[in-house]
Amino acid sequence: MSPQLVLGAIALVVVAWLAACAEAGLARVSSFRAEEAVRSGRRGSAKLAQIAADPTRYLNVALLVRVACEMAAAALVTYACLNEIESTTQALLAAIGVMVLVSYVAVGVSPRTIGRQHPLNTATAAAYVLLPLARIMGPIPYLLILIGNALTPGKGFRRGPFASEAELRALVDLAEKESLIEDEERRMVHSVFELGDTLVREVMVPRTDLIVIERYKTIRQALTLALRSGFSRIPVTGESEDDVVGIVYLKDLARKTHISRDAESELVSTAMRPAAFVPDTKNAGDLLREMQQDRNHVAVVIDEYGGTAGIVTIEDILEEIVGEITDEYDRELPPVEELGEDRFRVTARLDITDLGELYGLDEYDDEDVETVGGLLAKALGRVPIAGASAVVELPDARELRLTAEAAAGRRNKIVTVLVEPVGAAKEDPEDA
Repeated sequence: MSPQLVLGAIALVVVAWLAACAEAGLARVSSFRAEEAVRSGRRGSAKLAQIAADPTRYLNVALLVRVACEMAAAALVTYACLNEIESTTQALLAAIGVMVLVSYVAVGVSPRTIGRQHPLNTATAAAYVLLPLARIMGPIPYLLILIGNALTPGKGFRRGPFASEAELRALVDLAEKESLIEDEERRMVHSVFELGDTLVREVMVPRTDLIVIERYKTIRQALTLALRSGFSRIPVTGESEDDVVGIVYLKDLARKTHISRDAESELVSTAMRPAAFVPDTKNAGDLLREMQQDRNHVAVVIDEYGGTAGIVTIEDILEEIVGEITDEYDRELPPVEELGEDRFRVTARLDITDLGELYGLDEYDDEDVETVGGLLAKALGRVPIAGASAVVELPDARELRLTAEAAAGRRNKIVTVLVEPVGAAKEDPEDA
């Protein structure tokens, strides 16, 4: 085997190794880290900043060098094997085996590991070579990438190569493992990716959970409802709950009553604002941008039949990114708290079967609802607010009074329900 061919192949593999190392290092160095290196006076940081300002161009140069050297090395090894081995098939198999091993270990694994472990040093060293090399090559790397992207499904010519969403997510996970970002920050970045695939109907407050007011009610009634429910924006309905004609804001109600006490007797329709309507299939990320642009905090969600599916607020969408926004006074509550004399404070999510067991029933079921909160809403015929009370009948003809207690959380949902036999004392200062 010709020593010149072997030495040539080794030299090409070494250059490919250096190019792969440069690729890995440049991919891990952001413009922010390059600026930090400049401020710290690091040697070669000026060249690194120049590369970080246009990373795609220099990554393409490194990619072109690596691919060209690998291909040239493969050609030399193949030529050498054909000269030494009589059987063409055996020579080709030998060349393939050697180059697969060399490419995987020497170009695939080793340089990328070093580049990722020491990105700043690797990228700084690569800058000394890539800057003059990019000037010599001119537009060649960019033109080759354009040709490659033209053959890739998609619209128009783009600057590549590109990282997929899965690769970006993996980089975020890696940054968290290396303590470059906190775990909560990693989750937020993943949530931003997921927001692009989230529909409005997945984050909205469904119509069954809405607190609404009819347009023929007075401003005083609307103000009372807002204060009792804890909501500062309430949908105004017309002929039915499907017919949302506007949104009334607590601050508008307070302003009108502050200016004139006589305004309390006016219809709530005189104080409402126009409602924004969006389809339930709209992308949540797009809606967030529209809400920011229009300075709108709430929109009515319409289903495919034109009916009201619910409402969505800007806070609902933000929760998809930052997680649930809870009140500072929220606390974990026991499912059942015994108050004496067959009186209980239970969570609104308690199963009605468990409620029946508290009163000695082997079986208590309702085909329409499953929870105590749902049972109260069914008895009331509307969404319960703090202080709402209704009487329900047990299968053994006994009657229970369910009273919604103070709401909690950003959506002001009823958290606990006071359960007592009809005829029991309704007020206890210690329990209020």
